[in-house]
Amino acid sequence: MMRWAASILVNALVLIVVAGYFDSFQLSGVGAAIIASLILSVLNVIVKPILVLLTLPVTLLSLGLFLFVINAITLQLTAYLMGDAFNIDGFGTAILAAIVISLLNLLIQKAIVEPLQQKK
Repeated sequence: MMRWAASILVNALVLIVVAGYFDSFQLSGVGAAIIASLILSVLNVIVKPILVLLTLPVTLLSLGLFLFVINAITLQLTAYLMGDAFNIDGFGTAILAAIVISLLNLLIQKAIVEPLQQKK
């Protein structure tokens, strides 16, 4: 449970950072970022596996790069569910944001989370 809560907070922080860099990616505040992170985590558990399974041939042919498109779709779904609190102005922005979010999550995981877990 604690790992999940930490993951939500890290994702919220990453969403705030991405919103700061892209003008066409807007969040209304920290609360909206936390709610968006919660919704995104639920979509990643429920919707993403279904999308990955349905698009498996395309994902294999693209050597996994199609997963960024799936991540962009889940971001768009999150923005749709949040209404005016979270807005992405196009699918291209969603793909770029999905790439940046994935890279930032990877960096945070490798540089901060894993070293902290090894100290325990």
